[in-house]
Amino acid sequence: MVLLTCVKLNLLGIDFEDWFHPELIQKNLKIKDKKPRVINGIDKIINWLEKRNVSATFFTVGELLESHPELLDKILDNGHEIGFHTMKHTRLDSQTKEEFELEVQTFDKLTSKKSKGFRAPTFSLNHNSSWILDVLSKHDYQYDSSIVPAKTKLYGLPNAEKNPYRINSSNLEKNTPSSDFFEFPILTTSFFGKTMPIGGFYLRFLPMYIIEKEIRHRNNDNFPATIYIHSWELTPEFMPKIKLPLIDNFITFHNINHAFSKMDRLLEKFPFTSFEKYLSNNSSN
Repeated sequence: MVLLTCVKLNLLGIDFEDWFHPELIQKNLKIKDKKPRVINGIDKIINWLEKRNVSATFFTVGELLESHPELLDKILDNGHEIGFHTMKHTRLDSQTKEEFELEVQTFDKLTSKKSKGFRAPTFSLNHNSSWILDVLSKHDYQYDSSIVPAKTKLYGLPNAEKNPYRINSSNLEKNTPSSDFFEFPILTTSFFGKTMPIGGFYLRFLPMYIIEKEIRHRNNDNFPATIYIHSWELTPEFMPKIKLPLIDNFITFHNINHAFSKMDRLLEKFPFTSFEKYLSNNSSN
């Protein structure tokens, strides 16, 4: 049922967005001046990946490439992959098909159709927005990494496959052998009886031994662990401390100064690569 296997190799997706893009900040943001700051951390991230000899996929918000086109060259010239993260980090279930189609076309122009992978903002691919897979396929995209096989406050499809599988718009949660579109669901783990994804806030929240144990478990079964992290978590020095309600503040900023060191430890202990290189190096069973 599961499509791809590769012994002890994992997938790193960096959601490359700026300080004003996260949903919990957007809904509380009062100021209109949204000058990008986190993009100034691109060299830090790329130098870190080079040190660890890791290729990553940068799921990038398109408006950052519009205002700073040099970002694309920095990502591609250093051996990384560009992925699509919508143009303005808008939830899929708040867009129309026409609006999303226009965004894909715009991103194709910005990247000269270099992008073959997609991740939904706030993992908002669900049964109400599954039509986006048809749009992506139409534009020669090959894979998605928006499914979280757990239920959280903001997202999640707890019955979805936990390992890479073939997906289509009418069947988000189970393998569809006839589909040529791949899904790379986010790694999850169980912590005090609750299933949680590993990445973002949860990577900052979960103990390292739990994260490492789950990656080893997945690798021992010959499957990749798909981990996500935001650019602003890797470069908190460029992330302004926005005043947020208590719970939103905790989710956004808890342990943010430790995110880089935790990710660095994972890259030191486990091999990671980009989705593009994983797909090119592995054939279907």
